[in-house]
Amino acid sequence: MKKKILIFSVVFLGVLATIYFVRNRHIPSPVTEQTIDTLDVVEIPEPELLYGFPVDSFEIEQYKVKWNQNLADVLTKKGGLDYSVVYEIATEAKPVFDVRKFKKGNLYTLFFTKDSVRKLRSFVYEIDNTDYLVADLKDSVKVYKEKKDVITVRKKASGIITSSLWNTIKEENISPMLAMELSDIFAWTVDFFGIEKGDYFKAIYDEEFVDSVSINIPRVYAALFHHRGDDYYAFYFEQDSVWDFFDEEGNSLRKAFLKAPLKFSRVSSRFSNHRFHPVLKIYRPHHGVDYAAPEGTPVHALGDGRIVAKGYQRRGGGNYLKIKHNSVYTTSYMHLRGFAKGMVKGAKVKQGQVIGYVGHTGLATGPHLDFRVYKQGHAVDPLKIKAPPVEPVKPENMERFKEFIKPWKAELDSIPLPEN
Repeated sequence: MKKKILIFSVVFLGVLATIYFVRNRHIPSPVTEQTIDTLDVVEIPEPELLYGFPVDSFEIEQYKVKWNQNLADVLTKKGGLDYSVVYEIATEAKPVFDVRKFKKGNLYTLFFTKDSVRKLRSFVYEIDNTDYLVADLKDSVKVYKEKKDVITVRKKASGIITSSLWNTIKEENISPMLAMELSDIFAWTVDFFGIEKGDYFKAIYDEEFVDSVSINIPRVYAALFHHRGDDYYAFYFEQDSVWDFFDEEGNSLRKAFLKAPLKFSRVSSRFSNHRFHPVLKIYRPHHGVDYAAPEGTPVHALGDGRIVAKGYQRRGGGNYLKIKHNSVYTTSYMHLRGFAKGMVKGAKVKQGQVIGYVGHTGLATGPHLDFRVYKQGHAVDPLKIKAPPVEPVKPENMERFKEFIKPWKAELDSIPLPEN
């Protein structure tokens, strides 16, 4: 009897031990300082967002606005909305955006639900590079305007001219907007139509990016243009609460006239007293400069002034404008395709203002601008005019100016030129 009890006890204890082992074999040992570094940490990735909406939660379609397409066309045909909802969206949008200003080529995005019944959940329209309109249709119609994150990067650039400033900018993978900025800054000191191979530039500037795409150059701080053996510096300096560009001696880079009425083109015919006319096939004086440029290229007023003549010359200059700048100078612009808004006789214009567009009206074989300058009523060669500068840095500001430009000039000079 005692033997049976002993055997039963041993078996019972064995069963208890087995149960304990099975229940506890997957329990991890307590975490200590020695074991914590060996634990795997699971990171939950952030959801990918598009205009603030999680991409994986919607079916997304993107399009560009087509010619003559409006908000109603997009939301009824692409979005499947009723006109009543479209009207509500347009009404809600009024405080922030006029939906009648839908532009061809602008991007819009449709966010559809992934339910069995596919419905438009949100609509986004890109107003420009930074601003976009959102119509949220989740519960009720909510329309608001948002702005993309703009990243500003300080940059340095340089380039050696091979054929033109524009081509060099492209070859060096620099934003084309810098070419526009440099042409504006040095418009009064550098003849961009006479740039020579070997001329070079350097610049320090800010560039703005949205979604890794360059959208703007808001500010050039300092620049150097080496042209025909001379160095032309430009420093952005504040005087009397006004910022402007000055050279290293404190002279303003602005002058009474621009160097040319077009930003980018080429001289196709120069001032001459004996030129063969390509249409009339005769020799006669050509008291102006022809700038060949694509049709529609903006034409800028050479300086401040007042329009004294506007019209059309059927057997001559076609559409033309004349601007009187002062008691000495008058400029003429011919063969225009058309005129800018507000260009009427007697209207005042500002230096650099767009007054018309390159065309080939009148006696012209192709699109170009016939530009003429009159000094006290007599035609003079526009390429040989020396315009006086505007107000330089004042004597009381000169010491501050010299100290201000020292680091900028040193940084400019240290920028290396491309090895090619």
